[in-house]
Amino acid sequence: MRLVLFFLYLVLQNLSVEARSSDDDNDERSGEVLPPGQCGLYLAPSSLPFAGLGLFSGTSIPANTPLNNYIGGTYPGYNPNDPPLWTDIAIPIADDYKALPFRGQQLCPSWLGYVWPKHLGALVNLWNNQPFPTVQPGLPKMDPGLQLADGIEFFMDDYDEETQNDDDFEPSTRINAFSPGLASLANHDGDFVNIDRSYESSRVDYEGLKAPWDAGAGAFTPHHNMLYTAYIDVEKGMELFLDYGPKFHEHITKRNKQLRDIQGKKKRAVTGFADDISRDWDLMETQEKTQCPRELPTEKAKRERLKVGMGVDSSTLASDEKPYIEYRPNDHHPEDEEGDEEEYDNEEEDDDDKPDGWNVKPLEWLYDNGVCLSSGKLWIGNTTEDAGRALFATTGIAQGEIVLTSPLIALRRDDFRIYKSDPDAEHERDTVDKSTVIAEELLLNYAYGHPKSPMLFVPTAPMANFINHGGEEDANVQIRWPTAGSKTARLFDWAYNRQKEDIYDDKFESRNHNAWLKDHPIDVMEKSGKLAFEYVALREIKEDEEILIDYGSLWDDAWDEFVETDAYARSGYFRHPIGVPDGFYPDNWLDVSDKYEIAEIQDLENNPLEPGVALPMTWAHNGKALSPKYGYIVGLEKGFSDRFLEYSEGTGVIELYRKLLTEQEGFRLKSDQFTTYKTGVLANTSNASVEEIEFFAQKYKADEYKFNMHFVAAWNEAARKSIYEGLGDAGFDLAIKGIGERFGYDNITCFHASYMGMTHCDKAKPHSDIYATQDKSWNIVFPLITVEDTDSELSILAEDMNTVVGVHYLKDIGYAMGDFGYHQTRPSNYFDPARSDGEESAAPIRVVFGAYCSQVDETNIAMLRHIYDGDDPAPFADQFTELPMREVHWTKMGNATLRHPGGSGMTCEDEIAN
Repeated sequence: MRLVLFFLYLVLQNLSVEARSSDDDNDERSGEVLPPGQCGLYLAPSSLPFAGLGLFSGTSIPANTPLNNYIGGTYPGYNPNDPPLWTDIAIPIADDYKALPFRGQQLCPSWLGYVWPKHLGALVNLWNNQPFPTVQPGLPKMDPGLQLADGIEFFMDDYDEETQNDDDFEPSTRINAFSPGLASLANHDGDFVNIDRSYESSRVDYEGLKAPWDAGAGAFTPHHNMLYTAYIDVEKGMELFLDYGPKFHEHITKRNKQLRDIQGKKKRAVTGFADDISRDWDLMETQEKTQCPRELPTEKAKRERLKVGMGVDSSTLASDEKPYIEYRPNDHHPEDEEGDEEEYDNEEEDDDDKPDGWNVKPLEWLYDNGVCLSSGKLWIGNTTEDAGRALFATTGIAQGEIVLTSPLIALRRDDFRIYKSDPDAEHERDTVDKSTVIAEELLLNYAYGHPKSPMLFVPTAPMANFINHGGEEDANVQIRWPTAGSKTARLFDWAYNRQKEDIYDDKFESRNHNAWLKDHPIDVMEKSGKLAFEYVALREIKEDEEILIDYGSLWDDAWDEFVETDAYARSGYFRHPIGVPDGFYPDNWLDVSDKYEIAEIQDLENNPLEPGVALPMTWAHNGKALSPKYGYIVGLEKGFSDRFLEYSEGTGVIELYRKLLTEQEGFRLKSDQFTTYKTGVLANTSNASVEEIEFFAQKYKADEYKFNMHFVAAWNEAARKSIYEGLGDAGFDLAIKGIGERFGYDNITCFHASYMGMTHCDKAKPHSDIYATQDKSWNIVFPLITVEDTDSELSILAEDMNTVVGVHYLKDIGYAMGDFGYHQTRPSNYFDPARSDGEESAAPIRVVFGAYCSQVDETNIAMLRHIYDGDDPAPFADQFTELPMREVHWTKMGNATLRHPGGSGMTCEDEIAN
């Protein structure tokens, strides 16, 4: 019998007929049974802006009827009362820890955008520990997709033979699920939803197989027969929309508005930067301008309140909250500055304004601009022992004919591993134990890969994951990349190469088909859903013949070994990827790393960075800049780090840190507490100038982040001058000169300098110290004391706002983070005073230093004053009261240094001395 009859399908069919019977007389539209071979489901550029590809119905479908029966297509002799030709499956994703902060280098790997989470935040940490400043939805290059969706649920305890007729049974245990087909490919429009899942139709079973006796049990997903219903009347050529839920709708509405704001705007050319600056950053500039206060406390008022332990971060206060006794206007406010910046439309797009038929495409357009995913020539049924369900031909298929086309998600091998984990671990850094693999994801059995490549692909099209192994002799299809000039090649040329703000143009000309074959696997794995392969008939396929592919010799060997192993001796379920044909993977995908690394840092041993030279951080795998806007390294003079460490020891700062970080008596601060110290006492020196200096120490958000980061910075003028003189004597003038010359500045003022020390960190907040200063400011960070043989210490967020690279602090190298240069301290555990064994004097500590340097002018002085007034005590806030700055540490004329500054505050004697 050709088709497997589904009991519940008949029930649904009867219910839908009853539901429509009362309306038939008044409804001119009815479902259309397609002629044999006509496409029932298209994949084409979405009618939604910025959505990429979408699904379109090839026929009209009445409301409240099963969708699958119409979009599957037909074949000669097809009976429209039979069950649908195909339904979808759901593949559980067992491990919750697939992304940062638990593993990998991405906040949301692209393939997770196609996985339905069991609850919001189950797989991706999108709400906790939000970066500061808040990243606008339109900025990230990779949208989180379904990780913001909760409109569809999948259940572990789904209906089975026993519960399918139980009126009281309702599935309750939700799972993370990848469901290729409609749930992966249909887009969301909350106001035009037209399809929904029919939950009662789904089944969970292993086709009678029992573990451990049957080798195939657990080797394929038990979750199948996923059906969908037309929510309203669906017109021929209409795009199919699911409801992703309110959180996703809120996100995508705001994101789309922002993309419309920047659409078509050219990048901004700025002197010295690795590339022109993307207009995406205008979204962040605009946000921060509106949040810049009009008034800020004076230095005197802030110091008085700080003395009694009542400091407040003014940047977090509402405009009517004024806890200080004295304020001054924040002159040159960025919203008052006239310039060439374009105004953005703040009006929300009203869906009611969308014209009738906006989401309906003529079939001719779909034929020319899309690809067919289902035309009635394939159907799903049962197969031989151990393989579960299978794909069959409904009609004869000629040799060389395309049997099926499927988009692909791209994954790393590590994505399939399930590590030992403890969700109740005291520290977040201990949640996942990557030294212990306990299993592999079932998804691995549906993945295609090469043993020498770190990248694997999983198809997302309906039916593609039902193709079983036929071996070299019985295989009748093979995968191939789209051929040049084909509609598939054209469609995925556009999809793969499009920018996030691009909208499809019917006149698009394909010039770069299969571009992914030239890219590094790291880049390909950022573009799940934007590439595809085809299944092509190797020979003539007869009616009712099963569609089979050769999984490869490695798969054969693994399966044979698994079957031959005693059932009770098997380590778990069978897991092995499907092999790709010889030559399918290009050479540039083989024997390469899947790790993001910075080329300049990777090669410093062989190619030392010249002192005073500032270079962009570039990716080792493709040579592109991590961020043209903010990610640079600058060479420091040989021995600089040691010289400044010597200065810091001489002023007592390092000894202060040893006492603070080991919480010795009199040096134990509470979270967010700050106090002042005359560190000369700790230095055991009789130097009068050292005895005068006073530093403040602040233990920053220790309770919130479970770390013991302490900031130490100048509290009085003697300490401030001492630090700058120490930096100058160590050779830091060369670094700011390199920054100034590279970026074409007129002058630079170092307006703040701070030590940062810690011994343990569970998590930290991704943040940018400097932002919206017109690309004229830098935080230059370098190490003084590090702990040997430990993991990287600093995380830097790439401009895609998704990828995080860890770097080691290196002597005589400065990391220069400009506007919106997001970074954070990485988890570490050198020493924890709470678990001390009494050896505090020998405790390992890490101390680094950051210098905040900027060309301060009327375009950014108000923003810099606002930034400086942040969480730190900010004892020198009045340096921003007027222009020109009273102290300048470098000019392009070369008449100012850190030891001998220039500026409006200099006297004639100072000028002569300089």
